[in-house]
Amino acid sequence: MTKNLKIFCVTDKLIKKIEKTNLILASVGKNNLPNNYIKSSSGKNIHFKEQYYSELTFHYWYWKNMLNKETSDWIGFCQKRRFWVKTQDNQHKIDNKNYFEYLLSSPEKSWNNYSSIICNPIKISGSKKIKIIKKGWKNLIKDPTILFNKKKETIKFHFDIYHGDGKLTAAINLLHEEDRSDFNNYVNSRDFFNPHIMFITRPEVAKKWFKDLFGWLEKCENLFGFNELKGYETRLYGYLAERYLSFWFKKYTKYKEHPWIFIDN
Repeated sequence: MTKNLKIFCVTDKLIKKIEKTNLILASVGKNNLPNNYIKSSSGKNIHFKEQYYSELTFHYWYWKNMLNKETSDWIGFCQKRRFWVKTQDNQHKIDNKNYFEYLLSSPEKSWNNYSSIICNPIKISGSKKIKIIKKGWKNLIKDPTILFNKKKETIKFHFDIYHGDGKLTAAINLLHEEDRSDFNNYVNSRDFFNPHIMFITRPEVAKKWFKDLFGWLEKCENLFGFNELKGYETRLYGYLAERYLSFWFKKYTKYKEHPWIFIDN
């Protein structure tokens, strides 16, 4: 039996080149995009939170309105500037003029023994020392050796200095008990993660992921709210989801990391 793959590309603007590919376009944001873009403002939705949730606005909509009717073997998500590409094409020179030729459109044979696909990881250690001193001084007071040991520039350290000191720890304390300790150990021991809230998985796995993710984020809303989130912190819930995804799929699924590209359309 042929294994089929359905990938949704979440965007807040028109992407003409993508309209001609197998990607299914889904709209978030304030722009009134054409009818061939799935709207996240109908049915059961959190469209009013889009400013804070971005692509997660559509993920929620898909969970509540489409997932129970899903017939594909694999479902996946990407973004307007970040796309899955075929493994065999990963060494080719891909740019904004030809990237649509290399987009992933079907499951790869190497996936047969896996239940989820996540992005190849990015490394977050190696910040300039002046930036660490300026933004991470609270962490340096507790452990000055961070300045000389890149491995100590962990997910938690990075989150503290760029997305709000102590916010990740406070959010982890709201997780269900099965994940709380494990996720805390994860963010305190790694200087890399699998980014962008992008994944490809089986529908039954997606149901479990969305239930855990949005249940947790709702608790986080009660703690952090929305009104106090300004500037870069406006995307707090997306940043939390991004780190949790990197942990969750590794704990609960047999996963494989896969190439992706950044294209500034």
